Amino acid sequence: MARTMWDSSVGKKTVMAVSGLIMLLYLVVHMIGNLKIYFGAGEFNHYAHWLRTVGEPFMHYEWTLWLIRIVLVVAVVAHATSAYQLSRRDIKARPTKYVHSRPRASYATRTMRWGGIILALFIVWHILDLTTGTVHSGGFQEGHPYQNVVDTFSTWYGDVIYIVAMLALGLHVRHGFWSAAQTLGAGSRTRDRALKATANVLALLLTAGFIAVPVGVMTGVVS
Repeated sequence: MARTMWDSSVGKKTVMAVSGLIMLLYLVVHMIGNLKIYFGAGEFNHYAHWLRTVGEPFMHYEWTLWLIRIVLVVAVVAHATSAYQLSRRDIKARPTKYVHSRPRASYATRTMRWGGIILALFIVWHILDLTTGTVHSGGFQEGHPYQNVVDTFSTWYGDVIYIVAMLALGLHVRHGFWSAAQTLGAGSRTRDRALKATANVLALLLTAGFIAVPVGVMTGVVS
């Protein structure tokens, strides 16, 4: 049954919708945590340490954090694989382009594919920068996330990469949330307006919330 479901377009769209909502929930929590940087180094570093001790003593150090990471990796892989396979299926179904593009297609709809690629590349860079410290500028300090964040956004390229990725994220969330709602059967004529408004608000809040961190560093509010 699982194989049959996965092989169908409906099944792949359902996987995309569920995995997308899992990532969206994580993004909301992650954004709120990021904004703690405005309360100072002590508060932000304490929050980062708390993430590694959640569930103790039942869970060992970092077990809960690694469980979250595993769920996210599965969600990202499932989301990307479903999107790629659906895209290939659409191309095979109609190998030639439409003569006229659909006039009602939004900018976010037309750029979902490129937005996904930008976000995938950003995730790799973000992990190498602030998790492993491999490409970090200014000398990565293990256990000092506040200083690491300030170092990253003290460089022009760190700000550009992050802001461009967050703008792509906003467009992706705006279309993706509404699309997921349709796939999971939540959409209807009476609810479409509310769903689209919710998608717009979520996209705006996430974009503004994430971009507020580099802006805080650039303006000297966070230093």
